[in-house]
Amino acid sequence: MELIRGLYNLRPRHRGCVATIGNFDGVHLGHQAVLGQLAEKAQEFGLPTVVITFEPQPQEYFSHGEIPPRLTRLREKLRALRRFAIDRVLALRFNQGLAGLSADAFIQQVLLDGLDVRYLVVGDDFRFGRGREGDFALLQRVGAANGFEVVHMHTFSLGGARVSSTRIREALQRGDLLQAEQMLGRPYRMCGRVAHGNKLGRTIGFPTANIFLHRKKTPVDGVFAVELFGIEGEPVAGVANVGTRPTVDATGTRTLLEVHLFDFAADIYGRYVQVDFLHRIREERRFDSFEALKAQILHDAEEARAFFAARR
Repeated sequence: MELIRGLYNLRPRHRGCVATIGNFDGVHLGHQAVLGQLAEKAQEFGLPTVVITFEPQPQEYFSHGEIPPRLTRLREKLRALRRFAIDRVLALRFNQGLAGLSADAFIQQVLLDGLDVRYLVVGDDFRFGRGREGDFALLQRVGAANGFEVVHMHTFSLGGARVSSTRIREALQRGDLLQAEQMLGRPYRMCGRVAHGNKLGRTIGFPTANIFLHRKKTPVDGVFAVELFGIEGEPVAGVANVGTRPTVDATGTRTLLEVHLFDFAADIYGRYVQVDFLHRIREERRFDSFEALKAQILHDAEEARAFFAARR
């Protein structure tokens, strides 16, 4: 899969494709249905598939306050998209220039001149261009005039409700990992590189793999039973904490994922790993002493081990 960062990196060989536009946060079952829809047309036309997405997401760019946590960072999104035989991802930098582009200019520069799109799939509520002036009807009119078809995404429902990134965030925030997994088509996963920490866990008998998440906000927090991939013997079961470690760090300024792996002692510093969240044990909270924290971690580890034993 080829990543194209920005319009200026488009080349003549990128012209002629079937495409879709969206944030694709989480690459959930609804997104996967769109990708399948796109793949069918790509095979029919004998053309590559292109996902057009934005970085940062438009909602993040325009927001001056609280924004929903992302399900996937760009790198995680790209890893997920690779599973669905996408040929190219065009990641457009969402900045003042792109935000100020008229709908007609966006169509001309991106869809016609840049990609020469032959078939386009978008949500029927998709809005684009300066002041959100462009819509599905405009795309259909321009498509008809320029020889490409514009269709809306098939709605994918589960439990009588449409699968969406918002529903998945809500499920994760209330600790319903099973419902999130059903909508994602896989367990919820976060990725990152194992970094050196303050090694405090070792002093109380619980060494951890520390993964800095590089997120302003995470869709999950608390203590979880997890599986870690990307190392020898994967998956390796463990217990993880996602949060600001209020007992250790009073300032609580940086969100960290700490994973204690069961029956594992190898050096994995520097490894890029993936952590699947399978069961929420409790919320993160502050303890009055390290002894109280240690006692709680022992209890959390026992609960996580019991969860894995029940799955066998």
